[in-house]
Amino acid sequence: MTKIEQAQRVLREIGMPARQQNEVSALTLLALANLQTKTPWREAERRLMRIHDVLQFCAEAYRKEYAENTREVFRRQVMHQFEHARVVDRNPDDPARPTNSGLTCYALTSEFLEAIRQYGSRGWRLARDAFVSRQGQLRDTYERRHQRQRVPVRVSDGSVLQLSPGQHSQLQAKIVEEFASEFAPGATLLYLGDTAEKLLYVDEPGLESLGVPVTEHEKLPDVVLYDAKREWLYLVEAATTHGPVTPKRRHELEQFLSDCPAGRVYVSAFLSFADFRKWLRDIAWETEVWIAENPSHMIHYNGDRFLGPR
Repeated sequence: MTKIEQAQRVLREIGMPARQQNEVSALTLLALANLQTKTPWREAERRLMRIHDVLQFCAEAYRKEYAENTREVFRRQVMHQFEHARVVDRNPDDPARPTNSGLTCYALTSEFLEAIRQYGSRGWRLARDAFVSRQGQLRDTYERRHQRQRVPVRVSDGSVLQLSPGQHSQLQAKIVEEFASEFAPGATLLYLGDTAEKLLYVDEPGLESLGVPVTEHEKLPDVVLYDAKREWLYLVEAATTHGPVTPKRRHELEQFLSDCPAGRVYVSAFLSFADFRKWLRDIAWETEVWIAENPSHMIHYNGDRFLGPR
């Protein structure tokens, strides 16, 4: 068998689903283990790799070239399942690193590395069975460790959601808990996205009642609140790695919400004044700015009135 076929067999024997036994998955495993065509399995390594590094390895070691725009395929259809099966650790060097960080990296778990070093030897079956029998325990330990890094946010119905680690989630939590209480008291949360789980919280009946296409709610900004008393819809962008409400973004949202009768209030939220200054020239007129380090004040990009729809 070729090295790729061997890697596919390893994935099959540890019980990976059929879709994660394909060539892309096998090459990902070989890249993470630094196994070239003639490198024996006993010399497998554990090293940190971004998905960009995996693509580079595939091209250089196996002459399998994948375009940079396929990185999402590797992340969603390989790494996510590898992580769940405890084949890899995500960001073992910094578990608190945001999901959408360009520095996100992966490495084989020490338990899986120990097992695959036995592949091709008499000890492989025993090592494989030991790893498979421990997968559930390893998964539970991993989930507990990552749960500690998550950002809790209490929503209007009293429940607590867990956001992915990172500044973006910290800002979203402040929007829901601090901005809303100060400038949208009594408003209901209709939508809250997440860097790892885009549709973390969606009130579909609430969105439908306002004429918002629920089949396209991924077009919404990070946080959507609705004040039924004033009939105001707050559309809040958490500007960290991604930007604020720009003229282009505002125009897109206006088109998207053309059937929504509620008055729209566009808000760009920032963690600090330093972050705000980076995006100063990009913010659309007739929108609002809220800065978390001074939560009781707002900056009004309008000139004709304070907070409210136009």
